[in-house]
Amino acid sequence: MPAHRVTAAAGFTSRRPRARPRAVLGAALVVWMAAGGARAGSAAAGGSAAGGSATGDETPFYLNSFGKTPSAAELSALGRTLFFDPGLSASGSLACASCHDPAHAFASPDARAVQRGGADRAQPGVRAVPSLMYEQNMPPFTEHFFDSDGDDSADQGPAGGTLWDGRAQSAHEQARVPLLSAFEMANSSSAAVVDKVLRAPYAAQFRRVFGTGVFDDRGLAFKAVLLALETFEESPDDFYPYSSKYDAFLRGTAALSAAEQRGLAAFDDPARGNCARCHPSAMREGAFPQFTDFGFAALGAPRNPAIPANANPRYYDLGLCGPLRADLAGRAEYCGLFRTPTLRNAARQRVFLHNGVFHRLEDVVRFYAERDTAPEKWYPRNAKGEVMKFDDLPPRYRKNVDEQPPFGRRAGGQSTLSDADVRDIVAFLRALSDGWAPARTSPRPSP
Repeated sequence: MPAHRVTAAAGFTSRRPRARPRAVLGAALVVWMAAGGARAGSAAAGGSAAGGSATGDETPFYLNSFGKTPSAAELSALGRTLFFDPGLSASGSLACASCHDPAHAFASPDARAVQRGGADRAQPGVRAVPSLMYEQNMPPFTEHFFDSDGDDSADQGPAGGTLWDGRAQSAHEQARVPLLSAFEMANSSSAAVVDKVLRAPYAAQFRRVFGTGVFDDRGLAFKAVLLALETFEESPDDFYPYSSKYDAFLRGTAALSAAEQRGLAAFDDPARGNCARCHPSAMREGAFPQFTDFGFAALGAPRNPAIPANANPRYYDLGLCGPLRADLAGRAEYCGLFRTPTLRNAARQRVFLHNGVFHRLEDVVRFYAERDTAPEKWYPRNAKGEVMKFDDLPPRYRKNVDEQPPFGRRAGGQSTLSDADVRDIVAFLRALSDGWAPARTSPRPSP
């Protein structure tokens, strides 16, 4: 499903950025620095992606400052324990896994648009829970993405970063956000998180992994929490197994059904779905596709009345330009843009788009097909009976909304996608779910 990048009118090209690999840093850099590269490499490990902002100090995050050098296996095992521990929250009942459910691609556990958290578990969030899968190659956020292939002089605008608005620069920064968010796990400080770990049944395991003195410095101990969570969230078996039917097809060990093949064709066709513009589907240089280009999209999604914040008619979630992200406030050309998610495992998720307004994959694809040709199906009407198109975006920002195919058709016109195309694209998207195995055939009885 295609998305919108800041247009040439704003000074950027309309080409979409391609996935650019980011090394899986956590455990690898810890081991490397402990082995003697720490002093020489500390500057290289700094900057927006590897600096100390996640823990509130200026020490490069990946600089090993623990009494013991943890192994990747130890970090991942400890991170798994932390991820599933509800005791890390102020309520004592909300774990990372409570919202990022492994059964649903580490995304929302149910069909609610937003989840509730806070110390009393009564505080509603403002956005749908995004999947944590296939983020291992996410580049840090930049306002000016330059493609390493082709014309590398073309500024393609903002790309990268995690969360719906790209404000977290790494997996450990992403892990920090819910731990301290007032409507998520609601800890009052990083020290409050560490106090919970210190009282947890796995405190001794923490000392074995990081050294007996890890809790002597609360800042260092919080860094250990984030490093363990980051390493777990970058474990291939859990977060990027590449085990879908489509992956088997790319390996040459499976065949797509006729409907899946037609869906792939419509997905890739610039004149129909045009989905691969922002969700690349082809292998590149031997690498499996991520089904996201890490760019940002202004889709004009319908306003979702199920989000309590939307009861205030003056409230708007504008993505890149706020309100959760503050550094780009006032940048009108970014308002309404949200990160383009991977489509891998989309069929396992319960809510779709940043505001969780859709609950069925077919509805999302059909919205793309009919947003402009049949807006009355998707948007409410005002007292005069007029369709309030793009009702979740103030009028001054609606010029940011994507108009490239399958969008951009006149109301009442013919969509670029037929009903059959919609069904076939959904069939193809279901082939992107991990855990696929070929159907077993019963052995023929011997004569």
